Amino acid sequence: MEKFSQETRHNYQFPKHFWWGSAASGPQTEGAADREGRKPSIWDYWYTIEPDCFHKGIGPENTSDFYHRYKQDIQLMKETGHNSFRTSIQWSRLIPDGAGEVNPEAVNFYNRVINELIANNIEPFINLYHFDMPMAMQEKGGWECRDVVDAYVDFAKTCFQLFGDRVNYWFTFNEPIVPVEAGYLYQLHYPKIVDFKRAAQVAHHTIVAHAKAVEVFKNLRIDGKIGIILNLTPSYPRSQDPEDVQAARVADLFFNRSFLDPVTKGRYPEELIEILRDRELLPVVEPGDLETIRENPIDLLGVNYYQPRRVKKKEEILPEGAAFMPEHLFDPYIMPGRKINPHRGWEICEEVIFDIMIDLRDNYGNLPFFISENGMGVEGEAKFRNAEGYIEDHYRIEFIQNHLKWVHKGLLEGANCLGYHLWTFMDNWSWTNAYKNRYGLVEVDLDNHLKRTIKKSGRWYKQLSENNGF
Repeated sequence: MEKFSQETRHNYQFPKHFWWGSAASGPQTEGAADREGRKPSIWDYWYTIEPDCFHKGIGPENTSDFYHRYKQDIQLMKETGHNSFRTSIQWSRLIPDGAGEVNPEAVNFYNRVINELIANNIEPFINLYHFDMPMAMQEKGGWECRDVVDAYVDFAKTCFQLFGDRVNYWFTFNEPIVPVEAGYLYQLHYPKIVDFKRAAQVAHHTIVAHAKAVEVFKNLRIDGKIGIILNLTPSYPRSQDPEDVQAARVADLFFNRSFLDPVTKGRYPEELIEILRDRELLPVVEPGDLETIRENPIDLLGVNYYQPRRVKKKEEILPEGAAFMPEHLFDPYIMPGRKINPHRGWEICEEVIFDIMIDLRDNYGNLPFFISENGMGVEGEAKFRNAEGYIEDHYRIEFIQNHLKWVHKGLLEGANCLGYHLWTFMDNWSWTNAYKNRYGLVEVDLDNHLKRTIKKSGRWYKQLSENNGF
């Protein structure tokens, strides 16, 4: 008999009190971008100067209007089986200038959202930073600036003090490596800088900000858990050739362990430090930084998993004098015959989620974690609308099931996984992609006053949650 089996009719039964829910963010769902005291973030500013960078010119003010429809949306969460839900507090809404005055309208809004979730037996998971630097802070230098680190810590403390009596699960950052990569290496997000040394400084300051926020949380003696959400993309070598294996190891250092190790083990990987020291790319580390990182490990890890990274030894010749990039040490590898989501261009490889679970079990003290994002973006979903008026997204149900089978196997092998959150609850605005790919359990109809309709996957998700398995 399986370890968690309670009802024999379900092949995959999950532990009691498993978290079933979804994840979203304030900037991607709230809307009301210039209402009731909120000031611009880097996204609002970037849209004003380069609207063509956004799919179909749809900017961050055109999101799903959760700000005005949160009560309706939370009822839909209940109808889709949520016992937990993650969103984020927008720094630019709560403290519009990044530092200084707290916006009472924002306090009122977030209080109402948190209270409404709790009233519907949905545990609020609150994240503090989801790529949305207030423009007032970016003008000071963003994460390159030490004053911005201090301002973030004050913002975190304000959130803990305002909402910590009801929020039990806090997260300092979602995918903190993304602003590093996208904003300071690959020109995908504002400020679109290409400079590895500055990227390294941004990464270090982000980790210091995280550790200081954890320290404040612990000092306030709040009854709850605090962690961080990391997007883990395990690196797999093309072959067992030693050079391919080393290429995968180096990719793993840059894209996974650079953040995972300091927040769990309290230190940067020595091998990564050596690589950067040899190239004179180490960030400035101020006295006390490493101690703060060492002394403030997380209670709980969120793991966002979408796709693996496949690499091979460096074969492409580098242009002479090219500024350093991680890809100078390995080349990407496209595995023949891979399964792919054609809408997003991402590989679908479900068993990787099991590899992550075993790695956390064996190499990170089996710390408590949950799958905090996993999902499938699909373009043109309206073509799957049936005669009853809802979208039959059978492919999304299959995607979730195939990943959960491997989560279940990881649990049977002793990994300390506490739940599964899908990205996302309802179709939402997604950075430069806007509404190109839909991820939701609930459709948002842009052509019909943002009307919400539960998809087939949302109905199935309720059964999944109620049965605690499938």
